[in-house]
Amino acid sequence: MIVLPFISICILLLTGKLLRANVKIIQKLYLPSSVVAGLLGLLIIQILIRNGGENFIAAVTAGWSKLPGFLINIVFAALFLGVTLPKVKEIWKIAGPQLAYGQIIVWGQYVVGLGLVLLLLGKIFALPDLFGVIIPVGFEGGHGTAGGLKETFEFFGWEAGTHFALASATVGIISAILIGMILINWAIRQGHVTRIKSFKLADIAEASGIYSVEKRPVLGYHTIRRESAETYGIHLALLGVAIALGFGLKQVLLQIQHLIPFLEKNEIFQGFPLFPLCMIGGLILQAALSRWKKMDIIDTGLMQSWSGTALDFLIVAAISTIRIDMISASIIPFGIICVMGILWNLFCILVLAPRLLPDSWFERAIAELGQSMGVTATGLLLLRAVDPNNETTAPSAFAYKQLLHEPFMGGGLWTSSAIPLIIAFGTGWPVFFISLGAIIIWLIVWFLFFRKLKLS
Repeated sequence: MIVLPFISICILLLTGKLLRANVKIIQKLYLPSSVVAGLLGLLIIQILIRNGGENFIAAVTAGWSKLPGFLINIVFAALFLGVTLPKVKEIWKIAGPQLAYGQIIVWGQYVVGLGLVLLLLGKIFALPDLFGVIIPVGFEGGHGTAGGLKETFEFFGWEAGTHFALASATVGIISAILIGMILINWAIRQGHVTRIKSFKLADIAEASGIYSVEKRPVLGYHTIRRESAETYGIHLALLGVAIALGFGLKQVLLQIQHLIPFLEKNEIFQGFPLFPLCMIGGLILQAALSRWKKMDIIDTGLMQSWSGTALDFLIVAAISTIRIDMISASIIPFGIICVMGILWNLFCILVLAPRLLPDSWFERAIAELGQSMGVTATGLLLLRAVDPNNETTAPSAFAYKQLLHEPFMGGGLWTSSAIPLIIAFGTGWPVFFISLGAIIIWLIVWFLFFRKLKLS
């Protein structure tokens, strides 16, 4: 029966929105309503468990554990649908340094996480090497990726991985806002930024996360005549086609796996998640539709609304069902690895950013801090605080960089490949050295192409 689970998750999401709209501390942290709802759900579930309410929990959350693995496919399938892709040369010129810097941050999260586990934490606390990926999966990937990798973690025999990754994503998004605010105040005192927007809650509507009536933007446009079909439904159907293409790609990979003994033995593609392939499916579908003028029917706003809706429900379900007992069993190494992940991001913004980014280095770097510890929206929030009128190159560089960055990192192809590779090799060392090598390669790319670049 799905009625009670549907009702309960909707009530949680609405309650999270009400809390965001009325509680000042939540407003000051700019926490998404879905995260607030998820934390509230987690609290309620833990209270019920301690008071013998397991049967009630089972009834109202039936199927929640499967939602993240399904909904993340919608989120990634929509990534490129309706998007007009600029030429790669244009992206490279504007966003090249941003891309190099962003890549170094993420690969560094793998180096820090895996290095800690392989050299120290794994030996002391008897942890699996996969423990080292919870920082890049949670910080860079966020709740969506962490929840979406649930089946992958379970397939490879480490169910706790999902819960640690979700917990690290929660730590990351809260830390991104708090540390971001501190860094912005520091940058103001140092004179690194002059275009500043106060974090004071002057606009009540903005703080509550609700548009005032006179400022409400248009969500999207009807592209299909209603006597023919409903526009919103057709957009959902297109998402289904993109997911189908991704599913087809997964079947191709499985057939390839049967032909290669190493892949077959370690079931590499069997444990590879579906959602990055749905992203490729969406890209293929968008390329096909863009050539067929009669099928110019995608409205970007509506497509992103579907993606955002799926992500909201995903986050509520994923955070609410975190297994606190699994986290508490390894709370000390979890705390250590989170702190080191935060310190790596601080090193990047304070040491690397002034040297690697050609102009408006703080504005560019604060956006990356927000994304690499939270979500893209967190990065945009911090960027808007230091460049409210889009006067620097940071907004365009950050936006263009996503087109080349997202397909591989933050839930993309590499994020999904790292876990099967660790299992296949039986150790995290190969992934550690791949990550270290990637940092070196991106530093070389920066030196060759962007060292003397100065943008207006």
